[in-house]
Amino acid sequence: MEKNNETLSILRHSTSHIMAQAVQSLFPSAKLAIGPATAEGFYYDFDLTDGHAFTEEDLVKIEEKMKEIIKQNLTFERYEIPDVEAQIKAFKDEGEIYKAELLEEHQNDNQTLYITKDKDGNALFNDLCAGPHLPNTSYIKANAIKLLKVAGAYWRGNEKNKMLQRIYATAYWTKEDLQNYLNFLAEAEKRDHRKLGAKLDLFSTREELGGGLVLWHPNLAIVREQIENYWREEHRKRGYVIVNTPHIAKSKLWEISGHADHYKENMFFIQKDEDSDDQFILKPMNCPFHILIYQANRYSYRSLPLRMAELGTVYRKEKSGALSGLTRVQGFTQDDAHIFCTPEQLVDEINGVIDFVADTMKIFNMDFEVELSTRPESFVGEIENWDKAEAGLKEAMDRRGMKYDINEGDGAFYGPKIDFKIKDAIGRTWQCATIQLDFNLPARFDIKYQDKDGQLKTPLMLHRVIFGSMERFHGILIEHYAGCFPAWLAPTQVNLVPISNEKHVDFAEKVYKKMREAGIRVNLDDRSESMNYKIRESLQDKKIPYVCVIGDKEVESNSVAVRARGIGQVGTFTVDEFIEKVLEEIKTKSNNSFAKVEK
Repeated sequence: MEKNNETLSILRHSTSHIMAQAVQSLFPSAKLAIGPATAEGFYYDFDLTDGHAFTEEDLVKIEEKMKEIIKQNLTFERYEIPDVEAQIKAFKDEGEIYKAELLEEHQNDNQTLYITKDKDGNALFNDLCAGPHLPNTSYIKANAIKLLKVAGAYWRGNEKNKMLQRIYATAYWTKEDLQNYLNFLAEAEKRDHRKLGAKLDLFSTREELGGGLVLWHPNLAIVREQIENYWREEHRKRGYVIVNTPHIAKSKLWEISGHADHYKENMFFIQKDEDSDDQFILKPMNCPFHILIYQANRYSYRSLPLRMAELGTVYRKEKSGALSGLTRVQGFTQDDAHIFCTPEQLVDEINGVIDFVADTMKIFNMDFEVELSTRPESFVGEIENWDKAEAGLKEAMDRRGMKYDINEGDGAFYGPKIDFKIKDAIGRTWQCATIQLDFNLPARFDIKYQDKDGQLKTPLMLHRVIFGSMERFHGILIEHYAGCFPAWLAPTQVNLVPISNEKHVDFAEKVYKKMREAGIRVNLDDRSESMNYKIRESLQDKKIPYVCVIGDKEVESNSVAVRARGIGQVGTFTVDEFIEKVLEEIKTKSNNSFAKVEK
């Protein structure tokens, strides 16, 4: 069997049935829900009706049982269900209520079971499944499977349903591939922004504040400030005007925009005044506000494109189980922009945004992949306009020879979009930047411009973000850099360590003042801890880019002995030389400028 991504999915799907068989063998009360293959492995949801909760020890036992089953060289056989009603009754009689529910829901489709049989043809396990599966268990390598963790999961993802226990696992064709993946998981665990957030004092969430609402501590607020400074500077260079809009608006605004009909379940409603019929909504989007700003003036084709940008905070309801650190929140700031243009300007404007994304991600040393997401089932506007919009996005990418995938049906309800999936330092992809082409909102708000023939026409509207959510992007950055921010972003860029407080602290204070006046974020560490401890803590624990040690020689020569994070000692420099190098590194947003300096 050829070993590619498609067959890897078949391997994992087959292995998931082995896991379910092992679970039911060891825990007879276990009832099966669903067990699909995923991009990185597979999982199965179980209802243990005796109330037992899976433990780490249980996972070890289940994995050993799976290896026993694999060695039996069992076959997987596809079985078409001839009498669906009889099969539903059989599932119910066995207590497999979840299988019965799924079969009832899809009983008009051609339904199949996959049955695991021994060499004598005895059925040992079955599950409702479309397949396909491997011919037999000899294809599964016992040393290339791993059960990873247990988590809670509501049946059908609905928190009103019963909470089930989900076992996550993975399988590969070879032991080496599995080990590579486990190494990747270990590296990802070390980079977890939630753990680093606490360790480096970056951010927190509090129960009394509310789920998915973030407190930015001073250290991460400094990082955000640098990124926002870049954002404002670049937008002005690229011809954007920067605006600010309210956090709430009357429900009528969202009725006009279509959000009240297509996005209601994600919106926060504010109790209306008893003496008023007005109801307010916390804004889930910035776009209607920008349209209102457009409406405040008259525009001709000569004054377009109008590029309007805002760091706008929005609020969207999320299920509590989906919230996670900075990457999944309910209140977040978008680096939002809307471009109003003529049809003739459209392709150039799209390419301008693509250039903006590429230039920005280059700063963070991130590549990206691109998808075109097309019309979803629930949409507003005419299909003809949707077709034009999708064609316009394709033309912009085709004109520059950009490779992209088609993501059918995943567009916004008001228009198709280009999604940029950035790749971090360990190869994971994250959805960040997006470009959405909208024929519908301009029409719904009836905005116009005067064309060169004197007629009033409806402009095209591009929605776009570069970072996406500032919260999410900072979570990604923490993991991308593993907390080791480059100097231009680092909360503390330099830590000064005098060897002796009595002999060297006076000079260190002069250096500290000079660096601060030059604009460097510097700390003077005059604690009574040992020099080696302070150096190690600075570079390894606090992940500060540079430590400057000051002793007798440095005082005499007006210099600092420099240690760089991840490198060690890089030499001794005059104070002015060091400041100049660090300032150049900050200005160019580059990595360690001392990396090639001889020790």
